[in-house]
Amino acid sequence: MTTLSFNVFPLDAAAVSTTASIDDLVIAGWAGRDHAAIQAHIDELAALGVAPPSTTPCFYRLAAGLLTQDETIDVLGAHSGGEVECVLLDSPLGTLVAIGSDHTDREVEAYGVAVSKQVCAKPLGRDAWLYADVAAHWDQLTMRSWLSGADGERRLYQSGAVNGLLEPADLWRRFAGGPALPAKSAMFGGTLSVHGAIAAMSSGDVFELELHDPVLGRTLKHRYSVASLPVVA
Repeated sequence: MTTLSFNVFPLDAAAVSTTASIDDLVIAGWAGRDHAAIQAHIDELAALGVAPPSTTPCFYRLAAGLLTQDETIDVLGAHSGGEVECVLLDSPLGTLVAIGSDHTDREVEAYGVAVSKQVCAKPLGRDAWLYADVAAHWDQLTMRSWLSGADGERRLYQSGAVNGLLEPADLWRRFAGGPALPAKSAMFGGTLSVHGAIAAMSSGDVFELELHDPVLGRTLKHRYSVASLPVVA
């Protein structure tokens, strides 16, 4: 079990702190509604030697201990990178919405997608919303990510609306057969295509994440850096 702490911002109420105890971590891969967009992401990864998925969506089961709210994560070498995603988590306050990164080892990904996801920490922010407060206008939420090199140059890496991805309730039905997120679970809900080539991060590089709600006029943000560990044979 992994315990995470959140500052939750309910609609029309004061912020409240809560903890989420997570036993099961699930990454929903290839979770788009548009088959053409899914194929575009498959093609991006195929250029890196990654085999296509057996089904879409795919649900990767990972160790809950990979979840982290630290500002720096350790990675092996300089061939991993982040992906912005909405993260749905079970909590005592109900299902929470947070922003996270499915950080993935791109070199290992060419060997096995599930393995590549298991070898990297999964960063997520400390601020969250109640899913019940955004469910009715979920498709209007937007996500963005930026990548900054150690030299300080910052570029937009991903941007788009979540309406290109399957809705959370649809993912939950496909994964567990019910209309709700399973108890003590966290699910990453899918990512967006990148602008340009898929990037790899080196020590000191920074990945920034943003989930914006234009209806309620608020934003979740998180940023983290990577520290590259030597690869010893």
